[in-house]
Amino acid sequence: MSGDLPMFRSNREIAIHAPDLDRAEGFYVGILGFQLLSRSTDQLVIDTGELRLYVNRDAFTSISYIPSFDVPDHEAARQELLAAGCKTFKSGAHPDAVYFVDPFGFVFDIIERRSG
Repeated sequence: MSGDLPMFRSNREIAIHAPDLDRAEGFYVGILGFQLLSRSTDQLVIDTGELRLYVNRDAFTSISYIPSFDVPDHEAARQELLAAGCKTFKSGAHPDAVYFVDPFGFVFDIIERRSG
């Protein structure tokens, strides 16, 4: 590992994967009353109050509650995580999204956001 580890900082975003966005919107917006911020063919973005919820369309896999971390340099963070034994896979909902599976089997993602 390098001496200059990327700084990981939690944010207030989580993602889930669901096969049916219409049904997800009906539940999260219609039943729970959360605010729909945007909708595309592959993703709902929902304001839940304290958290922003991303519901990604995934016909094959349901994945629950993926925590998200901000980093100043996505590629440096990716390299450190791979060196630490994490595995990566792509999200179908966003071409730039990369999820990581940590050494304990938990899924999370990182987003490049520079502070300041």
